[in-house]
Amino acid sequence: MPPRFRLQSLADLSNFPSTFVCNRCQTQRAYASAATATTPAPTDSQILTTSPTVQRHSPINPPSHRDPKYRKSQLLRSYVSLLQTTPLIILFQHNNLKALEWASIRRELAIALQKVDDGLSAQRAETHTPLSDAIKLTVLRANIFEPALRITEYYKPSLTNALVPAEVQGLEDEKLDPTLTHALSRAAHTISQQYHGQHPLSPLLAGPIAALTFPTVSPQHLKAALSILAPQPPAFPAPTRRANPGYHQPAVQDGLKKLILLGARIDGEIFDQEGIRWVGSIEGGIDGLRAQLVAMLQGFGAGITTTLETASRSLWFTVEGRRRMLEEESKPDAAKEGETAAGTEEKST
Repeated sequence: MPPRFRLQSLADLSNFPSTFVCNRCQTQRAYASAATATTPAPTDSQILTTSPTVQRHSPINPPSHRDPKYRKSQLLRSYVSLLQTTPLIILFQHNNLKALEWASIRRELAIALQKVDDGLSAQRAETHTPLSDAIKLTVLRANIFEPALRITEYYKPSLTNALVPAEVQGLEDEKLDPTLTHALSRAAHTISQQYHGQHPLSPLLAGPIAALTFPTVSPQHLKAALSILAPQPPAFPAPTRRANPGYHQPAVQDGLKKLILLGARIDGEIFDQEGIRWVGSIEGGIDGLRAQLVAMLQGFGAGITTTLETASRSLWFTVEGRRRMLEEESKPDAAKEGETAAGTEEKST
């Protein structure tokens, strides 16, 4: 059977283009038209608006003056973060404590702090937040903790004087970028070197150092910790053998003999041993300190009120006394006038 051919009408053939263009030629024509197109002029808002700063590096791994691959660099970062987020840090010097001694001291410290939490929870019920688990006694690297302390105290990063993007892109060394403000940056290293050895705690950081960190300033917990680590009767007595026999074990006592209280950093201020014990001896903790402050302010207000009342009261007494004096002086004159009037009446009669 011969094949069948489907013939189209003239109306259908008129719908096809007169010339065929392949896909490659169509793409080339599209690129040519885009190249010859003109870009519209920017508007006034686009001209006045500054372009965003171009980041030359990844925010996750920025360029650093200290190589972040080393353990010392990571320790420096952790110490700076610790100083920035911890309001109360107590520094001790430890001399060759054994692992058993460290474990025994931490055990007794945890027991004493847990007792404080239990007592506060019984008083405040729902408002108290336990702190015993967050209070840690850790060993520090003094040669790394001291630069971290200088960076925290003296390095105040600011982006107000940052370079414009064109100048930033022209820098040969990306470590000099002023937008880098982390603890391992070149700017932080330069500032810390300018204050080398000038921090008040620098002379104390010359040997093996341990730090007792508190997440918040709590005089009750501080008193309990000092009673364990640095007892001093009568304000900070050590636990008795009957109340806590584990505290008097040889491992604990031998370890405490090798711990020396050096100083503290409380809310950015430096305290010596007397200052630390003064903070720990505040009755009632922060609530007691607030009550003392309120009482002091009320006393000041009462004193000012009394002073103002005294001035007005003395003025009133002065005026009242003068008025009475004038009244008494006027009474004899009135009596004499009465007598003279009576005498004239008698003469006339």
